[in-house]
Amino acid sequence: MAGTLFIIAAPSGTGKTTLVRALCASIPNLLVSISCTTRAKRPGEQESVDYYFVDDKTFDKMVANDQFLEYKHVFDYRYGTPRLWVEQQLQAGKDVILEIDWQGARDMRALMPDKTVSIFILPPDFATLEERLRGRGQDNEATIQRRMREALDELSHYNEFEYLIINDTFTSAQAELKAIIEAKRRGEPYVAPDRHEFAARLMAEGGKIQ
Repeated sequence: MAGTLFIIAAPSGTGKTTLVRALCASIPNLLVSISCTTRAKRPGEQESVDYYFVDDKTFDKMVANDQFLEYKHVFDYRYGTPRLWVEQQLQAGKDVILEIDWQGARDMRALMPDKTVSIFILPPDFATLEERLRGRGQDNEATIQRRMREALDELSHYNEFEYLIINDTFTSAQAELKAIIEAKRRGEPYVAPDRHEFAARLMAEGGKIQ
């Protein structure tokens, strides 16, 4: 039986990557697709662990050779999901996580509608999101403000996802992610709390601080 593609999207600073790493450590045979990017390596990042870091010429060649399932511009750089590796893992019956933005998620749902489960991670509020962005110590003030504006745009697409999870506490968010994946593996429905009203309030809050 083919594997499932779990698409996880979230605004920058929501804690998506940390959640995904913990999830893969707690669930066997769950793999994370490593994206290619044209941006520079950040302190602590490792080649072929966090990303495949490539220059624009290489990225262009990969696009021309149809080596990406999807690719997008994000914050002046390009990110792409390698086609061959993902397809091979799914065909082998392994489950794969894609950490991509809403545009990539839309593309993947259109490309593999019967193989995808889409999950969106919400911050508890915009103040916490800004605090997390500043706490990373990776961006200057202008970049932080831009990421906050981009977060509001990302949030506006929450209705396109099957599940909404609030990362208010790491433990609860991780537990819910794990429950969704394990239910899918058992072939059972997962009944998630309805968080659309919360997401709408979050959007209204974000709109006031722009």
